[in-house]
Amino acid sequence: MSAPDERTFGGARPLRGTVRVPGDKSISHRALVFAALAAGRSRLANVATGADVAATRRALGLLGVPVADDGPGALAVEGRGAEGLREPDDVVDCANSGTTMRVLAGVVASRPFLTVLTGDASLRRRPMARVVRPLRAMGAHIDGRSGGEHAPLVVRGGALRGMRHELAVASAQVKAALVLAGLAADGVTEVVTPAPTRDHTERMLAALGAPVLAGGDGRVVRVERGAPQPFELAVPGDPSSAAFFVVAATIVRARS
Repeated sequence: MSAPDERTFGGARPLRGTVRVPGDKSISHRALVFAALAAGRSRLANVATGADVAATRRALGLLGVPVADDGPGALAVEGRGAEGLREPDDVVDCANSGTTMRVLAGVVASRPFLTVLTGDASLRRRPMARVVRPLRAMGAHIDGRSGGEHAPLVVRGGALRGMRHELAVASAQVKAALVLAGLAADGVTEVVTPAPTRDHTERMLAALGAPVLAGGDGRVVRVERGAPQPFELAVPGDPSSAAFFVVAATIVRARS
């Protein structure tokens, strides 16, 4: 007899079928922001449906960018260009999304209005100085708790100047914020990371016609003033979401 805390299971059936995994979260965030900065209509399919990407969608709406459902799993973004963004009439709640807060800080740093970025208790404890300090160096006026170390962040945007940033910590979110700020800055902005990070930002922007150039083994990105063009994109599936099904399929023995 088995002990009370033991369980016995029979063999599992082989797994067969096709799985469509949700869209990649990092690419979904960026696709929404880039579409907002393009002057015209963009259509995005297979956008991630999680709470973090929903926070970016809501934030863009507060900045005056209409984002509407456009068929099953698709969104239509009516981009206004950076010049068409408007001052939010409420605090921008980024929920638990660090990507939303850091990336949007780079967007609104150049806009001539006030934006307050906040989030839930967890996000308000996360470090923000790594993006606040370089944006301040470019000319943005940003304040926050602990001298800008923690949210809420109060951003009074304005004219930015391009410059070279050598990041102490490799962060794709910080890199994205600085690249987006560089698109609205005078001169050249260069971002150097101590190690390669996700390159979605620079690859997507370059493909969309923005003046962005990557090099240095993936550690250096150069950007000048410019903007992406409207686009259509089917967001690729998220490998991390697919991992559960891949593992399940590989550990279940196929029957002959």
